[in-house]
Amino acid sequence: MTIEFILPDIGEGIVECELLEWLVSEGEHIEEDQPVAEVMTDKATVQIPAMHAGVVEKLHYAVGEIAKVHEPLFSMKPDASDAEAAETDTAEPDAPQTNSSDLTTSDVSSNSSTIEDFILPDIGEGIVECEIVKWNVEEGDSIEEDQAVVEVMTDKAVVEIPAKNAGIVHKLYYAQGEIAEVHSPLFALSVEGAEGQEQAPADAKASDSNSADSAKSTPSNANAQNSSKAVERENDTKWKDGDFEPPISIPGKVLASPAVRRIAREKDIDLLNVSGSGKKGRILKSDVLTSASASSSESSQSLSGKDSTSAAVPAKESSTSAVQNTVTGSTRVEKVRGIQSAMAKQMAASVYTIPHFTVSDEVVMDNLIALRKNLKPEFEKKEVKLSFMPFFVKAMSLALTEFPVINSQLNDEGTELTYFDDHNIGFAVDSKIGLLVPNIKGVQHLSLLDIAVQMQDIIDQARAGRVSGEHLKGGTISISNIGAIGGITATPVINKPEAAIVALGKTQKLPLFDADDNVIAQHIMAVNWSGDHRIIDGATMVRFNNLWMSYLTSPEKMLMHLK
Repeated sequence: MTIEFILPDIGEGIVECELLEWLVSEGEHIEEDQPVAEVMTDKATVQIPAMHAGVVEKLHYAVGEIAKVHEPLFSMKPDASDAEAAETDTAEPDAPQTNSSDLTTSDVSSNSSTIEDFILPDIGEGIVECEIVKWNVEEGDSIEEDQAVVEVMTDKAVVEIPAKNAGIVHKLYYAQGEIAEVHSPLFALSVEGAEGQEQAPADAKASDSNSADSAKSTPSNANAQNSSKAVERENDTKWKDGDFEPPISIPGKVLASPAVRRIAREKDIDLLNVSGSGKKGRILKSDVLTSASASSSESSQSLSGKDSTSAAVPAKESSTSAVQNTVTGSTRVEKVRGIQSAMAKQMAASVYTIPHFTVSDEVVMDNLIALRKNLKPEFEKKEVKLSFMPFFVKAMSLALTEFPVINSQLNDEGTELTYFDDHNIGFAVDSKIGLLVPNIKGVQHLSLLDIAVQMQDIIDQARAGRVSGEHLKGGTISISNIGAIGGITATPVINKPEAAIVALGKTQKLPLFDADDNVIAQHIMAVNWSGDHRIIDGATMVRFNNLWMSYLTSPEKMLMHLK
């Protein structure tokens, strides 16, 4: 059985590389994870490890030639122990023998299905990796085109990845909780009735050069396992010359192929606790097996030692020991990922680059409360929930029309100020995956009902962790309603690159004096603005806030602006 080794995605958008050196020769027996070839990309020199142990049958490129990502690099015959793991389609038992070039193509022509790797697509906004949240399918499941296969979490939100074709799930390359990289294989799919892209040579007497070209240009269907990540190695000469820094060890990251990771999962071995014997600390299969044997031995010794010791230790001493062990002083370390990681970076960048200043005030909410009470039944007839937020959003849009500088953004160099015609107003949502700030586009063109409908839909999506990326970008100003969970005052951090944000406190019924010095009860809400002091001065912010609050204290004033 011959399989093709497909050159894996080396990352950073690289699509081809130059073959510098073959580290093996045709006919040579190689071991799993053994470096086979050294290639050079635009970024660095990389060693490509073998996925399986076996015999090298054909090297498809000569030294100095350009190899393409996702195309065959070399063919090999795996050892019997690795043949099943290779997961390749084979020729019929009674099929006639063919030469080495025919062996790479007969698999597809003799079957009615092909194994295709689904490559994780570019999710946008510079995202290069994502966490597997949940697989919606299992290996062996039959799926339809566009069926949601997996949920992944990026720095922005949870995204469902649909299948491009119908077929049977052949293999899932990642477990739940693992990190998948963009442009790397996510799962393998057996596509029934698909025509093989590899065709056997029509003329058995074709020249060797033509056969080699055919092998080079045909993607292999036999390499469903070939999702290993190449181990990037900087050029030693460049390190010595000071052009590059040597690679550093990244906490929580290990170098190991998917096959090694699979074995580790099966044997319940944490790869973070395994010392790799390969280059640059790469963990090999032998390292995992050695660690598994050591763990088993330690467990046995621990159990036997515990049995023999417990019989000799007095009951009183055991009791004392148990009391002492209640004070452990233990800690727990969690990785900062996804939304939490993105928020940390965004807030740090905002505080370090934008000079914040704050304006606080109080809004009398009585008239707005009465108006909302009157309108709620009408909104409910349309199955729309009416909160105060649509009023805050619409009033803000009306105020922005008079103060366009509040709806502007300064570039990173501080040399250009961009004014936005559209009022894309964001609102903070406490979702199950962290803080999200989706925004409603073009509020200046929307009615109160339009805003309420869109807001209800976006909030439902956010709380499910599935907000569309379109709603998470392009915001021009934001509202944080801390009062919804009980806060009164806050100093909000600007959602960079926006120019301002307001935090709304909870509404309180407080005793106040009227114009005749009589004590009356009024509903008061605290508002706290943070502005970018590079482009907004204090007086402008106060005037803008006064106009915005006037629409809330006397909501009938908004009627004169309706179109």
